[in-house]
Amino acid sequence: MRFLIVESETDEERDARRASAGKSSGETYAATLEQLSPDCTVKLATPSDGHHQMMTVDELAGFDAVFLSGSPLHVYCETPETVRQTEFMRRVFASGTPSFGSCAGLQVACAAAGGTVRAMPHRDETGIARGITATEAGRSHPLLAGRPPAWDALAIHSDEVAELPGGATLLAGNHAARVQAAEIRVGDGVFWGVQYHPELAPGEVAAALRRQADSLVEDGTAGSLDEVEEQAALFDRLHRDPHDRSVLWRLGVTAEAALEDRRRVELANFIEHLVVPTRARRGRDEDRP
Repeated sequence: MRFLIVESETDEERDARRASAGKSSGETYAATLEQLSPDCTVKLATPSDGHHQMMTVDELAGFDAVFLSGSPLHVYCETPETVRQTEFMRRVFASGTPSFGSCAGLQVACAAAGGTVRAMPHRDETGIARGITATEAGRSHPLLAGRPPAWDALAIHSDEVAELPGGATLLAGNHAARVQAAEIRVGDGVFWGVQYHPELAPGEVAAALRRQADSLVEDGTAGSLDEVEEQAALFDRLHRDPHDRSVLWRLGVTAEAALEDRRRVELANFIEHLVVPTRARRGRDEDRP
């Protein structure tokens, strides 16, 4: 299968993430997808960059799936970067290629389809999104197949979907963000997305906390830089040993957030239940390079 990963970060943001976490957001997605689908080929695109040559609808139709990464992008701010990103997503919808996004990826798809995004009043999900529950539609939706009635997930965001576009289906939410999972359809284009991060490992959450330490203290999320470091160190320990009972107790998480295969449920479901059937309908050979 041919996967396209869309990076929302600017050059500077990609460099900052590589310096702290070892990979840009798109590179993290690539590594995750190569583990989930070892025979896939992956291409990265950076439409937020001014030098990026915008792909055509026909070019996008040549991929089996498009993935939108998370980023510090604020899609409610009209900048050259956000305008390019939403235009790119409109072309993805027009191509009919299945798409998936996490965090800012969900927000970009929402804005491109006519919904709205806003800043959260409080950063309640800086590390873990807790008590996510499926809606009635979500309980039978294949994106969430295998999830328990309530689950936690790795998450770190300061923006949220305010209103889904017309024709979208709300699949899950929690106390902090009404939209935690959704399906968005535009024409022949189908997007499945989540506000949390099924592609991330705990060590990458630790790196994000450290990158954002000053702002976490400034807005009152953390009482001090030492508190941020203590929390980051717990995520590092979880990364090293997801069965560490002390860490699970202190973070208050279960296997849904601690174990790699459980964190990735939505990505695996997207590939199995949307990408593979769409690829078959398009008549693409199983051994296509």
